[in-house]
Formats: sequence, structure tokens, C-alpha cells
Amino acid sequence: MVIVDTEKGEDVVGTEWNVRTAVHEYGGAPATAYEGVVYFSNVADGRVYKLEQGEQPEAVTPENKNYRYANISVHPQQNHLLVAILEDHTKPDPADVVNTLCVINTKDKTVSPLVSGADFYAKPCFTPDGTHIAWIQWFHPDMPWEGAEVCVADVQADGSSLTLANTKVVAGKRIEVSVGYPAWASNDLLLFASDESGYYNPWKYSLSAGKASPVLQQPREEDYSEPMWILSYNYGVPLDQDGKMALFSALKEGRNVLYLVSLQGGTVEELESPYVSISSVQRVTHDAVVFLGEKNDDGARTVLCNIKEYAKPKFTALGPQAASNDLPFPRWYIPEPQSIALEVPGTGEPVHVLYYPPTNPEYAAPAGEQPPAIFSIHGGPTSRAKQGLDLRRQFFTSRGWAWVDVNYGGSSGYGRKYIKRLEGNWGIADVRDSVIAVQQLAAPPYSLIDPQRTAITGGSAGGYTVLKTLCSAPDAFAAGTSSYGISDFFKLAEFTHKFESQYLFKLIGGRPEEIPQVYRDRSPVFLADRIRAPLLVLQGSEDKVVPPNQAEGIVETVKKQGGRVEYVVFQGEGHGWRREENIRAALEKELSFYENVFGVKK
Repeated sequence: MVIVDTEKGEDVVGTEWNVRTAVHEYGGAPATAYEGVVYFSNVADGRVYKLEQGEQPEAVTPENKNYRYANISVHPQQNHLLVAILEDHTKPDPADVVNTLCVINTKDKTVSPLVSGADFYAKPCFTPDGTHIAWIQWFHPDMPWEGAEVCVADVQADGSSLTLANTKVVAGKRIEVSVGYPAWASNDLLLFASDESGYYNPWKYSLSAGKASPVLQQPREEDYSEPMWILSYNYGVPLDQDGKMALFSALKEGRNVLYLVSLQGGTVEELESPYVSISSVQRVTHDAVVFLGEKNDDGARTVLCNIKEYAKPKFTALGPQAASNDLPFPRWYIPEPQSIALEVPGTGEPVHVLYYPPTNPEYAAPAGEQPPAIFSIHGGPTSRAKQGLDLRRQFFTSRGWAWVDVNYGGSSGYGRKYIKRLEGNWGIADVRDSVIAVQQLAAPPYSLIDPQRTAITGGSAGGYTVLKTLCSAPDAFAAGTSSYGISDFFKLAEFTHKFESQYLFKLIGGRPEEIPQVYRDRSPVFLADRIRAPLLVLQGSEDKVVPPNQAEGIVETVKKQGGRVEYVVFQGEGHGWRREENIRAALEKELSFYENVFGVKK
């Protein structure tokens, strides 16, 4: 990972540097720039470095490979004082890893504690005048999207130290209300997201008034932010320092949209945007932001969005590949997605899917024939399948296959109630919703797919849902592919890190010693004798999360039952494919497997 000067289109650190952090294991937010100076974490040694123009990076934290830093925030007046997350792995067991907020003095090259006591911290940020600071914190057993708190404190800073006073929790509640992504709109007004209404909506806290309140006149059933798996995620920013306007990315009808939000009037205006996936939104000036954006016919770009003309903002791609807009195929091969809300029979609860029709202008299906379909199950499991150019999806839709991304109950972006459907029900709710998806899309009023030619595919947690679905609903799909899919919850409970150390227990409903039968009933490795559909298992030889013996247990059981199963091991790969030749081989193998099973081989 490198830092790029977008004006010059070149890297500002050499190949000997890796600008990453492993805080919370997933990392994110390893660098910041302030007044022409860049501060960054180098993952090889875990230290923070200072980089000034024309100079070589200089370490500003002591040597200690047990320390990890992220979310660096520079004090606006005393620029040599930084506040950051410090994750201490001196004792490496998940229960013993310590997370704090710390102060880095770049002159003295020292690190001192600032805030401690919570299990996790994120997003420290100063007011423009440096007199106050805000941050997010949360405690086990919560993940940040389940229950988190936003805190503010007075700041005293001098040439050598930084101290806090009058620390208070201003919003959020453990287990019940999640808050996130704080940013100061002025020296008095703090902007953040809260799901108190059931959806992540913009909220604000006034120092002078001493209270938090929703920004919008009425709550909207749209998520204006998403779970903070990665520390660099961000979905809304104030545009000025007068506390008047903000820009947010929200999920609407399966895609991200841009909203201009009045912080005083509580009104919302949607802006025209070609980007269907928007994240990591950062303020540049009072009328411009940058974000990571994707279109359905173009890959991820760093995008400058200028909103001088609010109704028609101007978008400019940044970076060394900004001018590259070429694909290895014409754009008319790219399908237009349809966001569809299906229903759970009896309850009327929604099941959200994204449907991509087979698209190839050189071919047409026989009259009255519906296409074979691949149902893709995302990982996470608390994540979501998003719109945007996906060449794996494109590989299949251009060859006559419909593609369906299943955002089963538990997926993010559809409100708190939807995401909590998976709590205690992993292996039940996701399986049920996957079956609903194939059944309802094959029947009127949709009739979009051939019910006799359906496959289910997924990797990691998605691979788990594939295996569990084939075990629990053996006739729902005609074939399945599990890529490095989780098959044994007992083993998964042994492999953990601090950030996720309570996550599995919530999804299953308890610890293995508390509910061993539930763990057994939810683990496909013990249920594989129920699998009837042809199964393809793709596995990495060096996978530590799902070791090959778990995949082999599934394969052997299916073989003993006389079922059809194919097993491919990619040597040197771990939990996912990294090498080009293996990515190609996995795709080609999955396609040929389906063609053979369904008798559509060319």
C-alpha cells in the first residue's frame, strides 16, 4: 500500500514502505495529511512515520512491534501532537490485547496514554480550534454497529502534552443504539450517525446546548452509514465550518446516493450521481469532497466531487489511473441491475436481492426460455453485496447466466432490525432467505430464472451459507460451489481475534460449551450426508481460517453417500485467492462445473 500524490499522479513513498495498519485486524485509516505533512503507519514495524515534502520518512514513535496505530488525528494548534488508536499486542491472546487512545509527540518521539477503559476506540477528531475532541468507543460483546458511544471532552494542549477534562458520553447506548463517524461541523456542533430510529440517520450534538438531536425533520428509512468493519470507512462530512451543510452517502433501492443535508433546517436534497457505490467520504473544501466511488460500468476510483452547482455536481477521477476508462470488452455487455425486495411468507419481512440478467448482444435465448442462474452469497456475514462493476459477475452474465446477489437478513444497509435478524440465527435466517430468493424469482410475478438450473455460490461466510443451504434445503438448488467455506463452528470458535472474539457467540446464540448441540446442528461438516446437489469445493492449501481438513471432511462424506463432488486445492493460497492464475482457474472451473451439471456446455 502506498500514498499517492493525486496532482502529480505518483507515489510519495518508496517500495520499502507499506502504508497499512492491522488495528482490529482489518485495518484502515493508516495515514493522514495536515498542512503539507503526512503521517502514516508502516505495517512492517508498526511505527508511525512523519513525511515532509522532499524528505525521507522519519519514525515518530518508539520501536515496538507489539504496537499498532491507526486513525491519526493532528491537533490544529499544536501540530506536533497527534491522537491515535493504539492497539497493544504485548500479550497476544485476544482477551489480553489492549486498545486505547494515545498521544504521539512527534518532537519528543514519545507515546503517552490519553483515554482507556473501553474495549475499542475509533475516529478521534478535534474541533477546528482544537479545544475539544470527540471519539467513538464500544465494549464487548458489541460490535460497533450493535452498540457504540460517541464521547466528547475538553482539550488542554501545550508544547509538550495534551490532556482531557469533562469527558462525557453524548449519544449511543451499549447493546441498544449504535453511533459512528463523528466529524465537527463547527467549534460547537458535532455531526455523527445514529441508528436510534432504526436506521442510521444524521445526528448532531451541540456543546453549548449540551444535547444531541436528529438532524432530519423526520426519520428516514435509509441508512446514511454502514458497519465500521474498516476504520477508513466514512459516509458523511460537514461541508463548512459554520455548521450549515453536510454531504452524506446513503443506501437507496440497492445503490448509494448522495444527499445534501441542511444541518439547521433538516432538509435533504438528492444530487445527481453516476456512482452506485460510495464510501470513504472526506471533506476537501466547503464545496468539494473526495470519495471512493464505483459505477456499474467502471471500477473503483478515487473521485473528487465539486458541488458548487448543487443539482449537478462535477465529478473528477483522481490518481495515476484516472484517465484509464477502458475495459477489455464493450460496455454493452454489462447488465443493468434490478434491486428487488422479496417477502418472507407469513411475516411479510423483506428479503433484498440484486438481479443481473444475462447480457450479451451477440446472443439471444430461445423464445420462452428463462436463463440458468447463479445465486451469490456474500461474506461477512454482516456485510452486503453492493452494486458496481464486478468482473467475476460479468464473467457469468456475458455467458448467458443470470446472477443474483442475495442480501439475506443480517446484511447491512437495510436498517437495524434487518441486520439483527441474523443474531442467534446464523445458519437459519441466511439459509431461509436464500431459499426464498430462488423460489420467488423463479415464480410469478417475477419468473426471471429457470428453477431447474440454479446454483448457489459463496466464499468464507458465504461458503458456509452455501454448504448449510445444501444440507438444510437439499432440493432448493441444483448445484453449489463453496470457496474456502466455513464448515465447523467449533473450529471457528477457536480461531478469533479481539475485534471479533464475541461476534460468533452472538450469531450462534452462545459459546460452544453452553450450546454444543446448536454448534453441531449448524455445522455442515456434521450434516454433509444430507447434501444431494452436485457440489464443487475450492480450497486454499494454506488456509488458517478454514483448514483443508474441514473441506476434506465435507468431500469425503458426500462421496460416501454416492453424491457428486469435485474438490480443487490451490497450492500456496490462504483464505481467498491472490494469484492471477488461481483466480482464473477458479472461475473457469466453476463455469465448466455448472455447464457440465446443467448440460449447457458449448
